[in-house]
Amino acid sequence: MTDSAKTRPVYRNIHVTQILSYRLPPAGIVSILHRVSGVLMFVLLPFVVWMLDASLTSEISYDGFTNVFVAGVAGLPAWFVKLVTLGLLWAYLLHFIAGVRHVWMDVTHSVSKAQGHSSALVTLVLSTLLTLLLGAKLFGLY
Repeated sequence: MTDSAKTRPVYRNIHVTQILSYRLPPAGIVSILHRVSGVLMFVLLPFVVWMLDASLTSEISYDGFTNVFVAGVAGLPAWFVKLVTLGLLWAYLLHFIAGVRHVWMDVTHSVSKAQGHSSALVTLVLSTLLTLLLGAKLFGLY
């Protein structure tokens, strides 16, 4: 056996404890977050249906709906309801922008490593900025 055969790196699947130290490229991060945001939107679907129903049924139900963001509901404080809503906003924005990214890459046949890297960064930055902007509005900063 030669020396070069002995020094070859061995690639194995990473363990759960190594996830934080593993360097994932931006496209991989977007891929994982796309899945996480899809699960989050599915789990919060009853909350979305309640928000839609409460905001569209009548003026009285709309007043009750907006009061939830001021006084809370069912023992949950208003800041927690706002935080859940912010999480839902983030999930929707990231999922939508990542979906548009995938469709754009499919339509234009943009499959280079550099293009995937740059479009993943644009997805992360754009979804973060829009979430911060809408979160500032949600929490009453403007």
